[in-house]
Amino acid sequence: MKKQWEKLEAWLRINHPSLLGDLNPPASDADILELEQRLGMALPTDYIACLKIHNGQKGRDGWLFNNREFLSTQQTLMSWSAWNDLLDEGDLDYKVSRPDASIQSGWWRKAWVPFATDGCGNYLCLDLSPSASGQYGQVINVFHDVQDRTREATSFTAWFENLVGNKQRGKEWSKR
Repeated sequence: MKKQWEKLEAWLRINHPSLLGDLNPPASDADILELEQRLGMALPTDYIACLKIHNGQKGRDGWLFNNREFLSTQQTLMSWSAWNDLLDEGDLDYKVSRPDASIQSGWWRKAWVPFATDGCGNYLCLDLSPSASGQYGQVINVFHDVQDRTREATSFTAWFENLVGNKQRGKEWSKR
């Protein structure tokens, strides 16, 4: 993860220096432990390694992840809690999703951990309870108003490497 962040930071220094300054400092062990305890689940080690480099972004200068803001541990917990409140209150009972085969059915599952948002209720999540054909820690799209639940990558590392590779190949970041 460190090498990928070094590549991303080098790209940002040249192409979007103000976004580099928008990144938060590393998450502390206490930040990560609190998140895991509140979630009631252990986080994938590759995602933890990412947080130990940058604990999300401030969100004041564009979004780091292609039209999505990189969430801090605190923002992740707030987003996860909001979705779970809707689930627990029965607000999602009538909703039917269309998940990829690698994703369990459901509009929202407590084992989905948001790490990026477009600010409109749509998230990239770590799936910590995939279907039998999925992989623990896979990255999935969760939309607030669309049935589709799609897998973006088999792991956070694979997703992050693809993101960084696209930037190095000259694919420009979308701006808010």
